[in-house]
Amino acid sequence: MSTVRTRFAPSPTGFMHVGNLRTALYAWLLARSEQGKFILRIEDTDQARYVANAVEVIYATLKSAGLDHDEGPDKDGGVGPYVQSERKGLYRQYAEKLVASGDAYYCFCEKCESDDDENAVHDAADVCPCRSLAAADAAARVAAGSPHVIRQKIDRSGTSTFTDAVFGEITIENKVLDDQILLKRDDMPTYNFANVVDDHLMGITHVVRGSEYLSSTPKYNLLYRAFGWEIPVYVHLPLIMGRDAEGNVSKLSKRHGSVSFENLVAEGYLPDAIVNYIALLGWSPKSDREIFTLAELAEAFRISGLNKSPAVFDYTKLRWMNSEYIKAMPLADFAAVAKPFAQLDGTALAEKWDQVAALLHQRVEVLSDCAAMIGFLKAVPEFDLALFTHKKSKSDVENTRTDLPEIRQRLAGISDWNAENISGALSQFAAEKEIKAGRPMWQARIAVSGCAVTPGGPGEIMEILGKEESLRRIDAALARF
Repeated sequence: MSTVRTRFAPSPTGFMHVGNLRTALYAWLLARSEQGKFILRIEDTDQARYVANAVEVIYATLKSAGLDHDEGPDKDGGVGPYVQSERKGLYRQYAEKLVASGDAYYCFCEKCESDDDENAVHDAADVCPCRSLAAADAAARVAAGSPHVIRQKIDRSGTSTFTDAVFGEITIENKVLDDQILLKRDDMPTYNFANVVDDHLMGITHVVRGSEYLSSTPKYNLLYRAFGWEIPVYVHLPLIMGRDAEGNVSKLSKRHGSVSFENLVAEGYLPDAIVNYIALLGWSPKSDREIFTLAELAEAFRISGLNKSPAVFDYTKLRWMNSEYIKAMPLADFAAVAKPFAQLDGTALAEKWDQVAALLHQRVEVLSDCAAMIGFLKAVPEFDLALFTHKKSKSDVENTRTDLPEIRQRLAGISDWNAENISGALSQFAAEKEIKAGRPMWQARIAVSGCAVTPGGPGEIMEILGKEESLRRIDAALARF
């Protein structure tokens, strides 16, 4: 059996959409699970949509996601170049072979192709008048320098059937196929032509791509057969959908939330968690397991686990998975990645970041939540005194008015200011008053934080704030009664 060779062939037209990343991931997993090769190819034939630095984004995303490639623009495997614009010279010779065999023809129609639209084609129902030009006449016009494109000549009678590894056997009526452009006026190939030529020359055995290309596959197969080339295994992936606030499901887009790997990372999702989650968008390990390392995914991945049905990108589920990854991180690693999100630089709390990070570590779901979760450490937000009322701990405004002065006095008497001693003083107060320990704990925490929910209890919070600041905050709360 020949070595499995897959490829990821992105266009440098902007950020890396999660759909593109999933395609790259599945192609990588397929190659790694079969001890094969994963190739990176840059498909930049659509020069009008080229975005500066987009290639760098592709490299950075793949590196961050852990998807190393065996061959690519920076790793020559002997079948390069791996950038389509650098392969421009070879596409005409293959297009000319198709003209010679009668499987393609020169098209001289004016305005039949916009220079910035490689997908411009005649309607499938139309018959291009250039199809019937005598070969000698067409060749003479080409030799005379007449502007032209080269189109695939498709027999629109009958049907075309092919087998996809995910969707099974698919039959399409040839009458819906169009004489697609293979080579544009500037000698640049269209995607539909270049990907066939390049996949063959690069020895790609398995083509992994989105299901939107299912309808074009018969045209690709006709090209393979016209050249006498072996057709690769097709692995078409289901769509990724998004759900809006009303519950409506449609193709994933920006209105559903961040849809690029780059933006998700900027929001505080860990690359490993994103990759793990995306792996499960259309693939099942045939078990209830959900947390996988990349190496474990490669070991478990099988094409048979891919689904036909569209997958819904669930941000709530991604948050949960991200939180699981955060909890599993060593505290020092979490502190390092979370620090930029905490926004404590330039404050007195910056020196206590390790303590603050310990509060957040097992509680934060997404790193971008850090700043809001610890905002009270910088300053107590405005709060209503009604916040002192807590049914479970039997705290209310009136008993807080009575308890808080004594709580303040006991805290002031602590010489060794740490969380253990602070909590001990509050517990001792409760024991002497024969009340629930939760009552002074709640009262003290509200006084120093002004928040109903905080990472950490009053002891941990006040240790970080320090004795002077903690007592100052309690005094400020007392002044409001």
